Amino acid sequence: MVSRKHKRDSQHDKLQLLRSITHSHAINERSIVVDASKYIKELKLKVERMKKDIASASDQNSWPQVTVETLEKGFSVNVHSAKNCSGLLVFLLEAFEKLGLDVLEARVSCQDRFHLQAFGGGEVRFFGFC
Repeated sequence: MVSRKHKRDSQHDKLQLLRSITHSHAINERSIVVDASKYIKELKLKVERMKKDIASASDQNSWPQVTVETLEKGFSVNVHSAKNCSGLLVFLLEAFEKLGLDVLEARVSCQDRFHLQAFGGGEVRFFGFC
């Protein structure tokens, strides 16, 4: 008789744990299990969506490509990105400022993709920038 009570208490504790994990408000066992099943299905859908998001992000070249050339009297910087990155232009302008680069002319396109071509005077000095 003790083992039945122990088994019943153990099962009750496990159902209550399952109820709390799945945020179920059900009272009877069957409803708790049904809610848990729905919760598991929702988690599976979220995992699949995340996998698709990760796959699409890794398919695209998400990092901008940067080329820097020194010219006779200055420099040229080209930045290309397969997608328009919010805040990238501001970040680049702040980076130029931190590096002490004087941009004399710049062309920027940020419709579907991002492209910046900047020309400046003086030396290209790379210090104090991470």
